[in-house]
Amino acid sequence: MSTADGVPNEEGRPFPDPEHSLAPRKPRTLGGAVYLAVLATTVLGVVIVAVDEWRTGLTVIGAASVGGGLARLLLPNDHAGMRGVRRKLIYGLTMLVLGGALMVLAVVFPDGPTPL
Repeated sequence: MSTADGVPNEEGRPFPDPEHSLAPRKPRTLGGAVYLAVLATTVLGVVIVAVDEWRTGLTVIGAASVGGGLARLLLPNDHAGMRGVRRKLIYGLTMLVLGGALMVLAVVFPDGPTPL
């Protein structure tokens, strides 16, 4: 047996901390909010691609990446959120280049053959 202070019970697992809330939490930094916005926009782009509008979907995903890269370059390190684990310049430039490449591919890539 154990007590509610985190000491393992007979199964070897500690009880949950009664002070910890399971309610959804808001991002603590502006970078966390940007991270969630980029994630939501990317999911939206994938859904658009899935409904057969691949050019629009790739453009949305590329724009989300470019926005995330710009945000990483412009936000200070203490507001970077989950993006703060990498170096600012490398992460920002990588996101800008990959997002820009997706948007260019969406415009330049030719359509397939027209069905008969």
